Amino acid sequence: MKRAIDTTIDPDKCTGCGECVRVCPTSSLEMRGDVAEVTGQWSLGCGHCAAICPADAVTVGFTDEDALQLTSLEADVRHLEPGEFDTPSLVRLMRSRRSCRNYLDRQVSREILEDLVRIGTTAPSGTNCQLWTFTVLPDRASVLALGGAAANFFRALNRKAENPALRLISKVFMKDVLGEYYRDYHDLVAEGLRQWDRSGRDRLLHGAPAAILIGSRPGASCPAEDALLASQNILLAAHSMGLGSCMVGFIVEALKNDPSIPRMLGLSTDEKIHAAIALGYPDEPYQAPAGRKKVRPRYFQP
Repeated sequence: MKRAIDTTIDPDKCTGCGECVRVCPTSSLEMRGDVAEVTGQWSLGCGHCAAICPADAVTVGFTDEDALQLTSLEADVRHLEPGEFDTPSLVRLMRSRRSCRNYLDRQVSREILEDLVRIGTTAPSGTNCQLWTFTVLPDRASVLALGGAAANFFRALNRKAENPALRLISKVFMKDVLGEYYRDYHDLVAEGLRQWDRSGRDRLLHGAPAAILIGSRPGASCPAEDALLASQNILLAAHSMGLGSCMVGFIVEALKNDPSIPRMLGLSTDEKIHAAIALGYPDEPYQAPAGRKKVRPRYFQP
């Protein structure tokens, strides 16, 4: 994603080390004599040049110093060198986070929710476009409104899937999409809707008191990947902050296929949602990390 360059270098501070030139991914900087100069016409806005400068001589106009200021905790803003972090602790965090489907009746503060969004934006994005969007549902009433709208969508979808004629049309013209849904999800969804209608049990968002939807605006080179990388940051940070979380794919499908739901949420017509995360304080006293299936990596050596 090309942007008109907005980087400046203070020649009085520049020591001529050349590190900014070496790490610039667009070759927009050059050494001119003993100092670095901006010579290119466009930039990724990645900030590598400013981050590596030992003399604080580089300023990148695209970035905002306050964008990553957290309010619910005091963050250590110092750069962490590769290999400096405690890898066993990182793996322990990753293994201990698991999908939470039981929550306490306790509100998550807006400060924490906004900090989770900021933490999400520390993820990489294709060509550093950062064209993600974050929609926060800050309370149970908001979550219930989304859940109710999604339930109405799946109620209508189940009625269509129950119609043999529509399933036949889908098989002939739509690669059997409706038939696959009928076989794989119809009964599960029907039971969830019955519980929702009879007792108010929330099988969709699991009674969560808050949620965050992660989407993208047009122009990103890999929008879904960007959103999912940001989502993983949010999931891990939420666990470290004492929260439970759960990715809810059914919500994403409802948003994708029912235009009334994005309108209800105030989303723009060109915005796409790629992930939905239910959040809250967990009511699940796990005692050990979960296991994983054995993985066999494939190697390629020419």
